[in-house]
Amino acid sequence: MTDGTNPPSNPQPEPAPGNGGYGFPPVPPAPAAGYGYPPGAPAPGGGGFGPPPAVPPAGGYGYPQPGATPGAQPGPYQQAPAPGAPQQQEWAQGLPNMGAPTPPGGPAPGLPGPFVPQSDQPDWEAMADRSAAEKRKKRLWMIGGAVTVLALLAGGGTFLLLGGGDKGKDDKADDNPSPTVSASPSPSGSKSKTPVDNTPTVKDDPTSIRDRSGKAPLKMGPDAGVFPIDKRFEIRTKGNENSYAESEKRVVDTAKSFTVSARVWARSAKGRQTAVSQGNEKTSSFELGLDQVNGKPAWVFRVQTGDQGADATTVVVAGDSPKMEKTFVELTGTYDAERKLVALYVNGKKTGESPVPGVFQAPGPLELARARHEDKWTSPWNGAMDSIQTYDALLSPAQIDTLKAGRVDASTKPTGSWLLY
Repeated sequence: MTDGTNPPSNPQPEPAPGNGGYGFPPVPPAPAAGYGYPPGAPAPGGGGFGPPPAVPPAGGYGYPQPGATPGAQPGPYQQAPAPGAPQQQEWAQGLPNMGAPTPPGGPAPGLPGPFVPQSDQPDWEAMADRSAAEKRKKRLWMIGGAVTVLALLAGGGTFLLLGGGDKGKDDKADDNPSPTVSASPSPSGSKSKTPVDNTPTVKDDPTSIRDRSGKAPLKMGPDAGVFPIDKRFEIRTKGNENSYAESEKRVVDTAKSFTVSARVWARSAKGRQTAVSQGNEKTSSFELGLDQVNGKPAWVFRVQTGDQGADATTVVVAGDSPKMEKTFVELTGTYDAERKLVALYVNGKKTGESPVPGVFQAPGPLELARARHEDKWTSPWNGAMDSIQTYDALLSPAQIDTLKAGRVDASTKPTGSWLLY
């Protein structure tokens, strides 16, 4: 049966009587070629449409074997070459892995005709290329490893040179009584800072507050003490006659221009309280603190112009702040000896000024938390204070504004400073 279309090959002749085609044992074929190929003179014993003969023919599967000897039997589906026709060898050109031509006399016994034995020799050129590629890869790995090691060594050396290995070294806190050593100069060439000693009290005398700028320590009374708060220290007083601190001699020359400042904290805004003063056994030359003005609490800077300490010769400059008690406030009083003016600054801002004929020059010591009036100690301070400073000069408003952070003025050295932070 067919599908109705004619094959493109030539018509197939009927098998001769007695021919064994179509799968039967072969007999000498009639003078006709294989299926679909042009007729030619078959070699004696050539096969028809059945399986190949027991002895392998010289050709196979339609490809003539170059160099085949005359009389060799062609394989199935192969046309035997005509006698005297030249052998075609162009078929082997361009086919991969086909090896050398079949030697004269046909292929070696035991090998099928259509396949050619391949050489047992390895591809030395390919092996050499692979070996060279692996050597290059190994060399690149070695170079990369060496560069990595050098980079790690260089980085470790830099880390050690910059002091990165001091992680276990404990830094002292700013509120540690021991002297604080400044950092070493930076690589940019900046100058190292002068070591700062934050010790609040005199060495071997915890009852005396150390003067950071001069030689005027303040001896504390039995009910006063210095306490650490965060990174600073403050003196606390209880508002009684035994809660104070004083110097041995005068610190401020009130006959000349001067500035006195302190950061204060009042437990209560009631009554008259003095944070800083200086005078003699009879009266105070100046007082910086808290008082009642027109029935309301106010910050005051009071100076005495007469040697008797009378109220008639007292001049007061007042000011206020949003909160008067239980909060820290920076108070600064100034005396301008040339212009004969006294002024008060609250948190760096001027709150008022007043003219005076001069300020009484008392030879007495500087006092904290009390004042002298009519031969008696009066107006004790109930609270705390720190950053107490005195200057033998009139500071400008811009300089005073820098004091509110608890620092000294950089352009003018104070004559005394206590409990700075």
